[in-house]
Amino acid sequence: MSFWIDTHCHLDASEFDPDRSEVRAAGRAAGVGQVVIPAVARSNWRTVRELAHAGNDSYALGIHPLCTPGAAEDDIELLSQELAARRGDPRLVAIGEIGLDYFVPGLDEERQLEIYRAQIALARKFDLPVLLHVRKSSDRVLQQLRKTPVRGGIAHAFNGSLQQAQMFIDMGFKLGFGGAVTFERANRIRQLATELPLSSLVMETDAPDIPPHWVYTTAEERAAGQPQGRNSPAELPRIAQVLAGLRGISAEELAEATTANACAALPGLAVLTAGDTAAR
Repeated sequence: MSFWIDTHCHLDASEFDPDRSEVRAAGRAAGVGQVVIPAVARSNWRTVRELAHAGNDSYALGIHPLCTPGAAEDDIELLSQELAARRGDPRLVAIGEIGLDYFVPGLDEERQLEIYRAQIALARKFDLPVLLHVRKSSDRVLQQLRKTPVRGGIAHAFNGSLQQAQMFIDMGFKLGFGGAVTFERANRIRQLATELPLSSLVMETDAPDIPPHWVYTTAEERAAGQPQGRNSPAELPRIAQVLAGLRGISAEELAEATTANACAALPGLAVLTAGDTAAR
């Protein structure tokens, strides 16, 4: 069985409250040996850390751009203190999820930028890679990274241009692909997933968000009583099969490449996965 790394999964989300342990076990049975659980706000820093330790997974600490309206003035200082306290924790592999979101209306762009800049500075201070949220904001995210370079990381759920993708790659980043690539109408994402160097790709689910097409239900279907499907780490191998098919390679080749790429982007993963991959 292939060894997969889900580089972005919100396993702490309330959608998983009824059966979180079973969800993770199903993912492991499907070959997902490692899950990276990003934080989104101060309120879940402890939760993601505890989940990572309980499940032999990994985590990131940060403030999501959609959570910036509720961020307190001292949250950056508290994040710095938390990162210092966890400096020796091998399961802390990144700062994240951080970035900019210029898609959701009503968010204060300057407040987002202020908090993003501060977290990039923390990434430099603690020499950690970052998990980037980049939605309609690639140029501004890149602009700040040029001013304050970090040790790379992952541009999660990437949906920018080929030129923007190359800029992230040139700065040492890998690009995350997940359920969106399974939709035939997602032309840009599918083209990127096909044309980018294999060495630049990592796999993710963003579960419970961004479900693949076989999980997704339309508004009309939901109105008719069909429940919304739930994305989970167990879907990753099937998502990867779609991506492998687009690239004309085997799932095994994709698994080997994307696992190596994830460990390059988040070096802490290499230590955590060494035993698991050796066992396989």
